[in-house]
Amino acid sequence: MYQRIMVATDGSPLSQKAVDSALDLAAAFKAQVTAVSVVQAYTYDYFEGAYPLSKEDVKSVESFWVEKAQKLLDTATFSAASKGVSIKTQVLTANDVADALITAAHTMDADLIVMASHGRRGFDRLLHGSETQEVLNHCKVPVLVLR
Repeated sequence: MYQRIMVATDGSPLSQKAVDSALDLAAAFKAQVTAVSVVQAYTYDYFEGAYPLSKEDVKSVESFWVEKAQKLLDTATFSAASKGVSIKTQVLTANDVADALITAAHTMDADLIVMASHGRRGFDRLLHGSETQEVLNHCKVPVLVLR
């Protein structure tokens, strides 16, 4: 049924549940998993909370974020190995997390996207948005959402 499953992780306990579920599905269907973590590009806009940093410092900060994301993905790789599942990992850097996930899913020709929803409501959702909702609204690939 599913041959190529993409799972998104941000390191939260809820996204770990998504990783575990994606690996279980992959084991059941003998599917390939690609685990992705999206690192937001450093914003240069003062009104979005940016500190005025040099280009070298921005590269250093972004490198730190990418390394942290790769460590999350390394954990997924270890879990996949213990379940006998084939996995690839990819750190994406983008300004728009949902758009990066949608593009990645289409690029890798994913049959299914597995991701978590933090269930934000009200002002918190307005402030932080919902990447999961954006993916659900704009992606043509089926999405399994875990809460």
